[in-house]
Amino acid sequence: MSTFPAAEAARRRTFAIISHPDAGKTTLTENLLLAGGAIRAAGAVRARGENRRTRSDWMKIERERGISVSASVMTFDHDGLMFNLLDTPGHEDFSEDTYRTLTAADAAVMVLDAAKGIEPQTLKLFEVCRLRDIPIVTFINKMDREAQDPIELLDEIASKLALDPAPLFWPAGSGGRFKGMLDLRTQQFLPYAKRSADNQDEGHPQPVAFKGNAVVSYLDPDEQGELEEGAMLIQEASKPFDPQAFLEGHMTPVFFGSALRHFGVDELLAGLGAYAPPPKAVAASKTGEGTHIAPGDPEVTGFVFKVQANMDPNHRDRIAFLRLCSGKFQRGMKLKVQNTGRQLSVNAPIMFFASDRELAEEAFAGDVIGIPNHGVLRVGDSLSETGLLRFAGLPNFAPEILQRVRVKDPLKAKHLKKALEGLAEEGVTQLFRPQIGSDFIVGAVGQLQFEVMADRLANEYQLEVLFEASPFAEARWLTGTAAEIEDFSNKHKTAMATDIDDQPVFLAKSAWEIGYVAERYEKVGFERTKERG
Repeated sequence: MSTFPAAEAARRRTFAIISHPDAGKTTLTENLLLAGGAIRAAGAVRARGENRRTRSDWMKIERERGISVSASVMTFDHDGLMFNLLDTPGHEDFSEDTYRTLTAADAAVMVLDAAKGIEPQTLKLFEVCRLRDIPIVTFINKMDREAQDPIELLDEIASKLALDPAPLFWPAGSGGRFKGMLDLRTQQFLPYAKRSADNQDEGHPQPVAFKGNAVVSYLDPDEQGELEEGAMLIQEASKPFDPQAFLEGHMTPVFFGSALRHFGVDELLAGLGAYAPPPKAVAASKTGEGTHIAPGDPEVTGFVFKVQANMDPNHRDRIAFLRLCSGKFQRGMKLKVQNTGRQLSVNAPIMFFASDRELAEEAFAGDVIGIPNHGVLRVGDSLSETGLLRFAGLPNFAPEILQRVRVKDPLKAKHLKKALEGLAEEGVTQLFRPQIGSDFIVGAVGQLQFEVMADRLANEYQLEVLFEASPFAEARWLTGTAAEIEDFSNKHKTAMATDIDDQPVFLAKSAWEIGYVAERYEKVGFERTKERG
């Protein structure tokens, strides 16, 4: 293995998978791992039983409900490249975790359900990718079920996302009529074999020349004519795939397939290897001045985009997910945290395979390593050898639901405080401590977050909790001079709280109330987002 940081970084492909819930994201993740030789069998999400659970959904609540609520990382070596696959939560209640995970990705795979096209959550996640200039590869899934006309799906991508879709393959039918797809670049036909999800050992037939004699084994003359006409039509109507336009975020290469039947997945992985970008230079500041950190720079640098506690229930662990931006990291290195100046000896860094792990002896830009720590590292922290470098912080968003939380056993109140702080540091929920009163107020994007929180408090901390209605509906971070904030706080003590970073927060009963006080206190800012790190 090369020890040159630039050469190793060039081998990395770090990508996230985004989709609306139920578009098949977790199934695609499984099958990409299968295609990459990282696992021997894909565990279908719908299958029951411990032996069939999916690799990337490792939390108990995820396995019970068949949904992803926590981002996970899977690293695998394939075809001379190192892939870091970041699986994001599919449920919209966990969009903040997804947003943070996307900060660590160099590309994204957008999974669309062929019958439904672009759904609201897909649109939201796409906007995040656009904000961060992340190039997008599109995978139109579930072609083995009844689907929309593929031309209509491409029109929807063009109109709703303002992206030029460039199909690299073209499907032959859908649902019961789905026969495979044509590679528009090589004119090879990839036949689809109808098999049950449990009987995929034989795989699909080998590609054949579309103009050759063997294609009649898979397509009758009418189907062949229809596919040829559709392929010609779409090639005339759409722009040819331009790798540079893709990297600049103007174009998306489009793949078709069925993740559940492992069709089109190998082609998607090959496309990611060929077109997805390696790590690029990242904007940062050093002693207050702007700079860019290139993957081949000698200093080891990175930022924490996620913290996860209790991944291993047998050990009360707390792992910070560090996306490396430059240098050659080696086990045992000392790294400094920029905002606290604390030095860490990273003696047990982890390479991830969902909840499985192994010691990372070395890692390079684009890799994600786990650093076990006890409350030293937070989401948004910048790490480097000198400790002078700061990457842009990760945003926190104002919660949409606020609830009081209390523990059923009053003797465990101290334990509750510690557990809530731990979950808030992970970014699972937000925690506010009112100036008056002893109940904690928890903020979340959606109701499912409270259910996950209650589940984790019970399983990981042995705390039975009750969530109750809060008198507040909105939370805003206060900005301004210390004197202005103090004056405002003194006049609104019953509505004041602090967050986990001791930042002042105004809790309002309604959005109208925020507008009312903002007009009266023009020098105080009421912010919906806060940069952390």
